[in-house]
Amino acid sequence: MKILVCISKTPDTTSKIAFKNGNTVFDDAGVQWIINPYDEWYALVRAIELQEKDPSAVIHLVTVGGADCEPVIRKALALGGNEAIRVNADSTDSYFIAAQIAEIAKQGGYDLVLTGKETIDYNGSTVGAMVAELLDMPYVSLATKFDLNGTTATINRDIEGGEEVNEVGLPVVVSCQKGVAEQRIPNMRGIMAARTKPLKVTEATAVEALTGIVSFELPPAKAGVKLVPADNVAELVRLLHEEAKAI
Repeated sequence: MKILVCISKTPDTTSKIAFKNGNTVFDDAGVQWIINPYDEWYALVRAIELQEKDPSAVIHLVTVGGADCEPVIRKALALGGNEAIRVNADSTDSYFIAAQIAEIAKQGGYDLVLTGKETIDYNGSTVGAMVAELLDMPYVSLATKFDLNGTTATINRDIEGGEEVNEVGLPVVVSCQKGVAEQRIPNMRGIMAARTKPLKVTEATAVEALTGIVSFELPPAKAGVKLVPADNVAELVRLLHEEAKAI
């Protein structure tokens, strides 16, 4: 079985977010980059667990980005996986990224494509579905549990008021979220091995992006907390009526 895990580079959750050039470009000065947590903690770790059960399984990682993505992809290799592929292109367009991943998947003949449910920077949650459509494969999103029996996958996902259980034959594209696997930390052996694992660089397929960023805008600053004495109920009611709606 061949597994392709999609990896994205995102800013660390503690990074200070700022923009430049008239709020049209993300300012990455001083930003620490990490593997997108949904890709790392759930999609990649679940692939590793599958490989541990079936040592004949092969895990490849794919990312779309410039050379600055390579430290992140090396960390992913340290966690697990046999080799990585970097598509040499920078884009914020989901369709462009999905088209590059789909092309790699077509060439590699993968049985399973795993991705995180979304990236923590754009929160679009669209790439997985687009990859599945471009590959003409079934797609199950927001998986909280993934089991494999031969070539049949059983996939659980949360729905309003309950849980949905799907059975689907391979090949399939699945986006993963909390519950599907437990976070792991690279060990020293994995870190050393990652230095020599293959990291192939390919040029992007000619695809026209469908969207572009016009501008960014930071959310409004949070309003200060107002404390009301316990015996001043009238003031609390006034604030709830006159100011709470605007906060």
